[in-house]
Amino acid sequence: MISTVTTSTIITIAAMDLVVAIGVAATITLIAFLTVKELASASLSPSSQFTARFLNVGIIPLIMAFAVIVGVRIAEILA
Repeated sequence: MISTVTTSTIITIAAMDLVVAIGVAATITLIAFLTVKELASASLSPSSQFTARFLNVGIIPLIMAFAVIVGVRIAEILA
């Protein structure tokens, strides 16, 4: 019985570490995309303007993921 509890606890902790790592990676990617978009928007060249518009494809889902991450963190604090 104790070995089953210990095994499931270890698996849960390992899964939580993976979730945290994915959240950090998503946040860093969002920051990078937003930075590149702002830099590309400041340029007047057509290719930079295209890049700025194209980055919205990645930014929008990452903003939604970031909102979920923040919501979960707030729920953990309030609970």
